[in-house]
Amino acid sequence: MGIIEALEKRRSYYNINRELPVSMEEVTKRIETLTELVPDAFNMKSSRLVVALGEKQDLLWDSIYEVFGGQIPKDKTDSFKAGAGTVLYFYDQAVVKGLQDQFPLYAGNFPVWALQANAMLQISIWSGLRELGIGASLQHYNPVIDQKIRELFDVPESYQLIAQMPFGGIVEEPGPKEKEDISKRVRIVK
Repeated sequence: MGIIEALEKRRSYYNINRELPVSMEEVTKRIETLTELVPDAFNMKSSRLVVALGEKQDLLWDSIYEVFGGQIPKDKTDSFKAGAGTVLYFYDQAVVKGLQDQFPLYAGNFPVWALQANAMLQISIWSGLRELGIGASLQHYNPVIDQKIRELFDVPESYQLIAQMPFGGIVEEPGPKEKEDISKRVRIVK
């Protein structure tokens, strides 16, 4: 599968389960490989991941529901809990701070560059999972869940939570995507 096809197949899958078309070992190896391959400015390597599986996957989504005190529907968090796992995306503020101190001329750019690298990692893993026949979606329950995540996974204070990506076997394909007038967002000049 080429990059265009992988991006076309990458969709937000909300109806997922724990029946994966490949082994969990293959999934985690793909996540590790993509994490190593995705570039970032100054080779800072600020992205950090926690991959919650099994009991930790259940505990994660039960805890997210509890943190919100019932303000989000239980069936929504249960749909993510039904997946095989969740990738938690962070960037390490200590790495960013170290580079800000080392290169003060670029200090204001390092947080932006860290977010850009994390975003590239998210789309790479999302597409890489889909290439394996696995569905995923990107969720943003942070910052409400930040402290609970630190407690559950013993995450350092310097880790800034960016997003959560539940993944699993595909139970149902999402509806068709509407094509957009791309000229509204891309301007070609000569």
